[in-house]
Amino acid sequence: MPISSSADVRVRGGVRPRASLAAATVAVLLAAAGCSDGDKDTAGAQDLASQTLEWRACPAPSEAEGGGTPPSPLPGGTIWECSFMDAPLDYDDPDGETIELALIRARARETAHRIGSLIFNFGGPGGSGVATLPAAAEDYGTLQARYDLVSFDPRGVGRSVPVECLDDKQMDAYLSEDGTPDDPAEEKTFVKGIDWFSGACEKNSGELLPHVATTNAARDMDLMRAVLGDDKLHYFGISYGTELGGVYAHLFPKNVGRAVFDAVVDPTETAEQSSLGQAEGFQLALTNFAKDCVARGDACLVPGSTVQEIQDWILALLDQLEKKPIPAVGDRKLTATLATTGIAQTLYSKEYWSLLEQGLDEADGGNGALLLAFADAMNGRSEDGHYSNIQAAGTAINCADSRSRFTLGQTKAKLPEFQKASPVFGDYLGWGLMGCSDWPVPGAWNTPDVSAPGAPPILVIGNTGDPATPYEGTKAMAGELGKGVGIQITYRGQGHGAYGSSTCVKRAVDGYLLDGKVPADGTVCR
Repeated sequence: MPISSSADVRVRGGVRPRASLAAATVAVLLAAAGCSDGDKDTAGAQDLASQTLEWRACPAPSEAEGGGTPPSPLPGGTIWECSFMDAPLDYDDPDGETIELALIRARARETAHRIGSLIFNFGGPGGSGVATLPAAAEDYGTLQARYDLVSFDPRGVGRSVPVECLDDKQMDAYLSEDGTPDDPAEEKTFVKGIDWFSGACEKNSGELLPHVATTNAARDMDLMRAVLGDDKLHYFGISYGTELGGVYAHLFPKNVGRAVFDAVVDPTETAEQSSLGQAEGFQLALTNFAKDCVARGDACLVPGSTVQEIQDWILALLDQLEKKPIPAVGDRKLTATLATTGIAQTLYSKEYWSLLEQGLDEADGGNGALLLAFADAMNGRSEDGHYSNIQAAGTAINCADSRSRFTLGQTKAKLPEFQKASPVFGDYLGWGLMGCSDWPVPGAWNTPDVSAPGAPPILVIGNTGDPATPYEGTKAMAGELGKGVGIQITYRGQGHGAYGSSTCVKRAVDGYLLDGKVPADGTVCR
């Protein structure tokens, strides 16, 4: 089945490759913390901005959030609190039906110097902020000095009226199908799989699907700002979270406080352009991995004395898996599509390169367990076989946003361009263009409007080696936000996101968020 184009390559069947979460690390994907399930209710005419939130200790996360145990207190002893906020199901009918959105927070340590709430979105789309924030909180400990750290499950995600499509066994079957069909029979099966997934989403969540677009999530954030008692929205968006932040800034420029966009989505690209850029980005990341392997010589487990030889070896391995999947865990097998998913996941961080090397070596020896574990992390599958709803929610959000609806013929015509961009990932991402072809709800835009005249400076950070949100999008986002608004920072490094990877970037971000010091536009960190 197709891997969508979205800020992260995680969602099979969506359209715009946009973010896991944050840096999309496996630890973040598998960690979770949540609150009780949200439902819909009828509000009548009420002022939702004046509602009072009831904060309680966070329980264990729901399956839709990824499962796990309740979040542990922060190193200084601060506990995590969870709540629900009522929001309109349909902002065109604000006095009608409401939904509950799950929130999580850790209070600021220095209450006398507290600035307000700092709201995080870690990407996806479809990632649970309630699950991710506690797992990633150590990276943001400095910011907790003066901010309440806050995140949420966007509508359709986790505990916030989750989009439901296929059950766990059906998801296993769906994701094990061939995502890069080679003949008419495989193409027929591929298209049937997309129809199956879309039909299940419509059957189980049809009432919700028209209301999960990014614009609605942006309006939810402004309601959240008011409910939390903040005059301005202080925000940290990562990957897809940068697109959400850009849409918010366009809708509410006067309400923007101090904001940071890290691992930036290019707002000027269509779904096709975004997918193609992502193919190039993952190919670049794989090339950088191969260069490192070549430099280490015999110490590298992947055979090949040149980058091309290593790439050819990986392609040969994938071709073998296409013909004959290998044993992985229990009765599950590693297919070529799942192996490609696993490889893509490891390229989100340079820290995973050694595990990619190990996984490729083990797969060559007939053991697919490690690459399958990485594929499961990207696909939202826990060790006990339960899936979070990141696939369902991500597809629903992508398809509610993008107007792109590619036919089989249109997709096949685009494949040569994708294959040229990436011999390893081209087919994998090219076929993902069909992810919304049978979606029951029309998309909102070709590209989002993020122009924000009158907004204060927004830090826009790009990593030159980012596979999921290629660096070129950073300049595009800064330009679209407007002169004096988008402040560009470049990190010359590897991986998805820069804040946790560069002390230079962290210093610039912390200086702005904590002290209001705007770094020079064009700052370069190494």
